[in-house]
Amino acid sequence: MADDPIEKTKLGHTRLAVSKICFGTSSLGDMPGTYGYGVDEERAGKTIQAIFDSPVNFLDTSRIYGFGRSEERIGAAIRERGGVPSGFVISTKLDRDPETNRFDAARARRSLEESLKALGLDRVDVLHLHDPEHTDSVEATTGPGGALAELFRMKEEGLATAVGLAAGPVDVMMPLLQDWDFDVLITHNRFTLTNRNAHSMIDFACAKGIAVLNAAPYAGGVLAKGTDSYRRYVYQEASDAMLDPVRRVEAVCARHDVPPGAAALQFSMRDPRITATICGVSRPERVEQTLQWARWPIPQAVWDELEGLSFSTDDPEATREYKAE
Repeated sequence: MADDPIEKTKLGHTRLAVSKICFGTSSLGDMPGTYGYGVDEERAGKTIQAIFDSPVNFLDTSRIYGFGRSEERIGAAIRERGGVPSGFVISTKLDRDPETNRFDAARARRSLEESLKALGLDRVDVLHLHDPEHTDSVEATTGPGGALAELFRMKEEGLATAVGLAAGPVDVMMPLLQDWDFDVLITHNRFTLTNRNAHSMIDFACAKGIAVLNAAPYAGGVLAKGTDSYRRYVYQEASDAMLDPVRRVEAVCARHDVPPGAAALQFSMRDPRITATICGVSRPERVEQTLQWARWPIPQAVWDELEGLSFSTDDPEATREYKAE
């Protein structure tokens, strides 16, 4: 079983202390194009309050999730409580212009201003450059006058305690991780029970002292919901061939009466290179279920069987049609 998720750990070289679980809130922005279902405002609000009421102290969002709805709903929950809970760490992301995909310094500045207004904050704890691969030009975004240099200026100005990189393809992330002194990174869908595409990048980040946040341990939800009821894999409609690796995990777990979601979550949490695992939740009861899965007793025999399964090292989102909604 993984260490207690309530236990806090230092976020890289920063002064921030975070729980080993971070709750992701993209689905709370109502993104049916990505997840295949919607989340209304009331349900989102109750879910965010359940997160704030839990022993977890870490939440991740982004300016582009639901075109601002995720941050707006979090901001409404913060106002309802009269402020951010004591010791809670808020992470968000700078995003490109959703209409032009331009991501220069001016756009980065507007992105942060929009985030702070929506959240009702004057600064954030963690701020990431988000998805440069989807901009009009990676070179312009990461070069002089681009959003990346502006991100580091924001840290110098005290607008964020830590800055990070949250992107998809490893070949996009690696040059930036090599050349810039990020405090943290987010990788998603690329270090799971069925895929190890980010393995070497995680090694590199740890050697450089960059904290690693591993997002989407359920491969976009299917390892949590099950292949019988959720035929999607990494935010795509899934064929039987795409679901077969998940079904092999389900078969191992069924033999030992272990929820596949618990195994998927603890696979990430038990890796000493991972500072925190970002788990998306879309309804209040999922918050407590996540904590139950994190504490679920999983015998070594189960890990032995799971480690014997084949996994992919290819980019799992290579064929994904990206949607920000």
